[in-house]
Amino acid sequence: MTLIDLTVPSLQQRSLDTLPVAIIGAGPVGLAAAANLVERGIDFVIYESGDQIGSSIRQWGHTRLFSPWKHVVDPASRRLLEATGWQLPAPESLPTGTELVEQYLEPLAALDEIAGRIRTDVRVEAVTRQGMDRTRTARRAATPFLLRAHTVDGIEEFTARAVIDTSGTYSHPNSLASSGLDPLGLADVADRVSHALPDVLGRERGRFAGRHVTVVGAGHSAANTLLALAELAEQESDTRITWLIRNASAVRVTTSDDDGLAARASIGRRVDALVAAGRITVLDRFEIVRLGRTDDGVRLIGARAGELVEHDTDLVVSATGFRPDLDMLREIRLELDEIVEAPKRLAPLIDPNVHTCGTVEPHGFAELTHPEPGFFLAGMKSYGRAPTFLLATGYEQVRSITAWLAGDLAAASNVELVLPETGVCSTSLAPDGSSCGTSDAASGASSASSCCS
Repeated sequence: MTLIDLTVPSLQQRSLDTLPVAIIGAGPVGLAAAANLVERGIDFVIYESGDQIGSSIRQWGHTRLFSPWKHVVDPASRRLLEATGWQLPAPESLPTGTELVEQYLEPLAALDEIAGRIRTDVRVEAVTRQGMDRTRTARRAATPFLLRAHTVDGIEEFTARAVIDTSGTYSHPNSLASSGLDPLGLADVADRVSHALPDVLGRERGRFAGRHVTVVGAGHSAANTLLALAELAEQESDTRITWLIRNASAVRVTTSDDDGLAARASIGRRVDALVAAGRITVLDRFEIVRLGRTDDGVRLIGARAGELVEHDTDLVVSATGFRPDLDMLREIRLELDEIVEAPKRLAPLIDPNVHTCGTVEPHGFAELTHPEPGFFLAGMKSYGRAPTFLLATGYEQVRSITAWLAGDLAAASNVELVLPETGVCSTSLAPDGSSCGTSDAASGASSASSCCS
């Protein structure tokens, strides 16, 4: 009996290794995971919820990244691309989200080794073990993962030897309410509440021009929208702007002259100047509790100085940050920090109260490991609610994870990350002074935040 028990897991493990690795999300980090698996000779399938790769980035494609091309291309992906004659765009230039997709991600996804392994219009709604909920332990590590997903053909299930979840956070914004819950009445005014980083000067111009717009949020995504709206107001004089924040000041945007990131200080100074000139009205210490519909727009009801007050506006831009979708992982054994919802061993390295993007230590599979063997969060989703993510960090994460999957413990453990001296941490300005920026993580089928790569 003992001999049988010892041999069955071995047989199961060999069977498990015949299955592909499942990658959730076809953004930069998901595709980088694929490139690393190609180099390791490990089969994989990428499941992308959008109808195209990089679907989240396309939503903020008008936004310019803060890091130049040389810092936003994954090394393994670059090796595969250059073998086909692809050339890195001007290394020091700053790509927009659209340029990142069209000039880098689309050619990468079109490579023969990757193209046939991408499934679009597949929204993974749950991950578990085949025939096991999270309470079952015996032979768990040798049991395939099971992914249930919505597809164009209905509900389908897929099996995998390991799962790398790079689905990001962009489609899961934080609440407008300080409680963390959606404010009462949100459903009634949903058509008058915009996502973060709307294309104010481009395809969504007609929605914002000549309107009173209230931007909610104290980070750099909010600052970008404020700058774009101010430019729109110069062209459409009836456009009015209110900046609503929960605290007395927006410390993440308003920066001092001795800030080590000149561009970050610059965006703060520009917003400060617009406020001082009366072009942006600040409504501070306002904590939203309820939303209501008016004839022309939205009424925000909130607590301010201990009293309930009202603020009427035409449109609201929600720029309050993002959070990971953990509902899909209820049957996976996760070990998450209780505050930022990042992997327990990673959380102290990325605490936004201590670290900026550039001061995060290199980390890999060891910090990303959960009690569920073979399951990893990577990219922006691995950072939970911390807004300090850089694409270069995500690339090193998946390089280490794929080395571990290949059994190369030495390479998996040897994590290195060379970040730009400034830390490349914040939404910033393009060389011509125009606004730029979201987290380079947003490109990871993920989210915009206060980091911009």
